[in-house]
Amino acid sequence: MDIDALGDKRLFIGYMRDNKTKTYETYRKVAMNLKDECAFYIGFGNASAQMHPPENDIIAFRPDRTRSVDADETFLGNGENFDELLVWIQAKCVPLVREITFENAEELTEEGLPFLIFFHDPTDIESVKKYNQLVSGQLMDEKHNINFLTADGLKFAHPLHHLGKSAKDLPLLAIDSFRHMYLFSDMSQFEESGKVKKFIQDLQSGKLHREFHYGPDEPEEVPHTEEAPQLHDSGHPTSPPESTFKKLGPSPNRYTLLKDEL
Repeated sequence: MDIDALGDKRLFIGYMRDNKTKTYETYRKVAMNLKDECAFYIGFGNASAQMHPPENDIIAFRPDRTRSVDADETFLGNGENFDELLVWIQAKCVPLVREITFENAEELTEEGLPFLIFFHDPTDIESVKKYNQLVSGQLMDEKHNINFLTADGLKFAHPLHHLGKSAKDLPLLAIDSFRHMYLFSDMSQFEESGKVKKFIQDLQSGKLHREFHYGPDEPEEVPHTEEAPQLHDSGHPTSPPESTFKKLGPSPNRYTLLKDEL
């Protein structure tokens, strides 16, 4: 198999002397435990001889080339220690930024964390890489507070419609708190240091929800754009759009909602 052709997959590759070593047995056990989450490959003899020292086996991780900005990495621990190898592979197995689809949406919703969703044109791979770089470079300390996701903006046109947007506005960044959806106001500032982090912090502090209902805390810092919430006669902004992705959570009507709503 041509592993280089699997550019969109996260791979673990074992370069082994043969199938009788303790490292091979440990790698095989870890692979059996995680076979539904990751892709595992192995090479023996002449097929992998140039990839490892004569008396040592090597286990390497290769991220998906199409979306990730991560580098290849070699396991430097004890390959004969099951627990040590399992922890390392598990950490690499689930990417920091995941793609939400109709198939995995319920599982992601069940994790209970708000979504930071990067909606993009499916042909726009470069913007996805920039989002990955932003998350790994600026938002690592938020990974236990929010799920970093990408979404095909053509397939998920319904949430965009709720935000008053369409495919021509892609890429877009939004938070879904499972109560409301909040749009990142200015994508030209998307890569500026601290901008998206503050967006997340404003969700956590309640500022996003408060400002949508009662107006901005600091009017001079809020840009006036076409996407700004419309005011009622009372002078208070309307509520933000309701969460769309909460409809993908566990429900006996889930598949009907996927078809009818999204």
